[in-house]
This record gives sequence, C-alpha cells and structure tokens, in this order.
Amino acid sequence: MNTDDLNFAYKVRHALNDNLDNLPPSTTDRLAAARKLAVSRKKANASPLRAVHHAIAGNASSLLSFEWLGRMGVAVPLMVMVAGLAGIYQFQEEQRIAEVAELDAGVLSDELPLTAYLDQGFNAYVDERTQ
Repeated sequence: MNTDDLNFAYKVRHALNDNLDNLPPSTTDRLAAARKLAVSRKKANASPLRAVHHAIAGNASSLLSFEWLGRMGVAVPLMVMVAGLAGIYQFQEEQRIAEVAELDAGVLSDELPLTAYLDQGFNAYVDERTQ
C-alpha cells in the first residue's frame, strides 16, 4: 500500500468511528459478523515483516533466475536497431553535406560570375551552346 491508500484508510476508519454511535443496531451486527469472518479467514503467518521478507527474497531469486535474459532479448536488439538507424542517418547527412560542398566549390571555382547563374537568359544561352 502506498501513502495515499493508507491515508484514505485512516480517513475512512476515523469517519466510521465518529458515526459509530449513529448506526442502527442491525448495521453494527452485520459489521461485527463481517469482522469475525475476516479475522477467521486471516492467515496465521501473514505478518507484515514476513511479507517484506518474501518480497525481498522474491526479487533476489528473480535476479538469480534467467528471466531478465528474456527481457533483455527484446531490449538489446531494439537498442542495436536504434543505434544502427542513428548511424545510417549520420552517414547520409555527411554524404549530403559533402555533395553540397562539392557543388558549392564547383560553382565558386567556375569562370562565370555568380550573377550569371541568376540571369534568366543564361539558361537559354547554355541550351543554345550545348546544341
């Protein structure tokens, strides 16, 4: 139980105790019978310390078993796939940057001035020259 559950249980208990005198006798008899039934069904060895011990021992035994290997069998390939995709993306970005840099270097080292590429008549001139 977490602290919210405990606080709620304490509030309910307090509210029931405050209104205990106002309850009809039939309700108090049913509550007493339900309490007796719950106490009779309670396990003899169900102490809080024993429950904590079982929880700790259960976690330790699960660490020693190889159940975590099955969980890692899903997580490890997923992490490898993500790392592979990140590597492919990085490689593609480097290739694109290298191509753009090569194109820029070609344009800047050409004999034509940069304004020639902006001229609309330049495309017609290049088309005529290639024919």
